[in-house]
Amino acid sequence: MRVHKLTIAALAVAAGLSLTACQGDSDNADGQSTGSSNSSSSSNSGKDSGGTDTDGKSADGENTAVSGGGSDGASDGGSGSGKGSGKGSGKGSGTDSETAKCLTDHLEITAADGTVGGDQEETVVVGFKNAGAKDCLLTGYAGVDLKTNYGRVSAERTGQEADPVVLKSGEDVFFGVTYPKNDSGGSGVRVEGLVVTPPNETKSVTLDWPGKASLPVTEDGSGTPVRVGPIGSAGQGG
Repeated sequence: MRVHKLTIAALAVAAGLSLTACQGDSDNADGQSTGSSNSSSSSNSGKDSGGTDTDGKSADGENTAVSGGGSDGASDGGSGSGKGSGKGSGKGSGTDSETAKCLTDHLEITAADGTVGGDQEETVVVGFKNAGAKDCLLTGYAGVDLKTNYGRVSAERTGQEADPVVLKSGEDVFFGVTYPKNDSGGSGVRVEGLVVTPPNETKSVTLDWPGKASLPVTEDGSGTPVRVGPIGSAGQGG
């Protein structure tokens, strides 16, 4: 009976040890499995996280580059807009400010005696009237020649400043031609006509002479100098 009890007790102890060992192995296996799983998960998580960071940086970099390109494009666009506006405005302004010179064919040219009592010299006033449909520009001095029995006598410029004159359609402008009085008592140099050439033109107009019939004679037989004032100087030829 004692032998059986010992055997049973020994079996019980052995069975207990076996169960403990199995549980330990199971626990170890569970622990390893869990650890391995956790390690794998952690490793995967780390890799995934690292991949996300790298992709994110790459995406950010690309976005930054694209954004920069957009900024350059906008800048180029602004530059293009500025050039277009500048050219358009410049051309329009230049064209509007241009005024053509007055042509002989578009001017009505007249001459009349303008001598005032008490003047030391005689004066003829020459007028230009714009007979054209558009405004035109007169600048400087007209060419003036007196036709005489001794040939042509060219008028000298007075030297006064000549300001540009914009002559509107239908308007007039005048300038003076002065010449000395013939007080010699002789016939002098007989004046037969007046030749006028508008400023910057080559075509002339010959008019009847409205002044005194003669000029005093000089030693060489010609008339003394005749003078012409600038456009707009009527009555100021001296």
